[in-house]
Amino acid sequence: MANPQISIIVPVYNVEKYLHKCMDSLVNQTFENIEFIAVNDGSTDSSLGILREYAKRDSRIVVIDKVNEGVSFARNTALKYVIGEYVMFVDSDDWIDLDTCEKVLELVKQYKCDVMMWSYIREFGTVSVPKAIFQQNIIYDEEGVKKNLHRRFVGAIGNELAKPENLDALCTIWGKLYKTSIIKRNNIKFDDIRKIGTYEDGIFNLRLFQYVRKAVFINKYFYHYRKDNETSLTSQYKSLFTERWIVLFDLIEKYIDDHKLDSIYRQALYNRIGVSILGLGLNELSSDKNTYEKIQSIDSIINIMKFKKAYKLLSLQYFPLPWKFFFGCAKYNFPIGVYLLLLAIRKIISR
Repeated sequence: MANPQISIIVPVYNVEKYLHKCMDSLVNQTFENIEFIAVNDGSTDSSLGILREYAKRDSRIVVIDKVNEGVSFARNTALKYVIGEYVMFVDSDDWIDLDTCEKVLELVKQYKCDVMMWSYIREFGTVSVPKAIFQQNIIYDEEGVKKNLHRRFVGAIGNELAKPENLDALCTIWGKLYKTSIIKRNNIKFDDIRKIGTYEDGIFNLRLFQYVRKAVFINKYFYHYRKDNETSLTSQYKSLFTERWIVLFDLIEKYIDDHKLDSIYRQALYNRIGVSILGLGLNELSSDKNTYEKIQSIDSIINIMKFKKAYKLLSLQYFPLPWKFFFGCAKYNFPIGVYLLLLAIRKIISR
């Protein structure tokens, strides 16, 4: 369509079960001047057919069919086609409120900001749980963006560690409206998730927020994030997860060095490396290894030199008491303790 104000990018891979709900939430937005760029990333189910049916009924939808290369390449492909003044990302198993685009566009014009951000609701089947990232609206000027947002995409520091469950809640690319020109002008792209394991969203934001002059967080819940146990970290083992996260940490460290960022960024990175034993440990628990082998794998991870250095610098004082025990076991090289606490954590988060 000609001159859409918002472009919405939807990467799609084998989500026939959820795709209708996602697409219905997009094409029925109360604000209509939107283009939808759906990238089918080599789906082997009926996802492509579903997209084409929607495109037949709605000329605002552009469907791109490509071979499977992962979500990063799907998003990068879509960015080439974006013509909207603003761009939004929605994952194809999630959905947004029907007035999302209308409301956030009003806000971004009201505040004259480069990025608008909002909270989300975690959807566990029939149970909906709001995720309160912050308790109030926040306006970040240029200095605030650098101090409180740009660095946050590297890692948490100080009191931010007091809520480990919120460490990366702000780092997703969904739940945001971006000024397209910042992305285009600075050629910002997604890194290959197959090389870095996860956190392609955070790296994208790290690069983008380097150029953001004003950002606003609005304490509204427009986005619905589906928490599907079938696809969660606790149920799918990734054999090269540790190696890929080391590549991720090296990538962030290189960014810090290349941009000559101050020491607070390096501290944030060490904290990220230190707390990553949670994700890496849960991954090991989901493997088919026996108990002894799982403990050995955890021991190997916390004794990698990069991790040992991070634990040496990781301050436990800000963590709540249960997390002090958990990260303390990693810091003081007690893999059995890490393993036992991970069992408890997995039980809690799978409820």
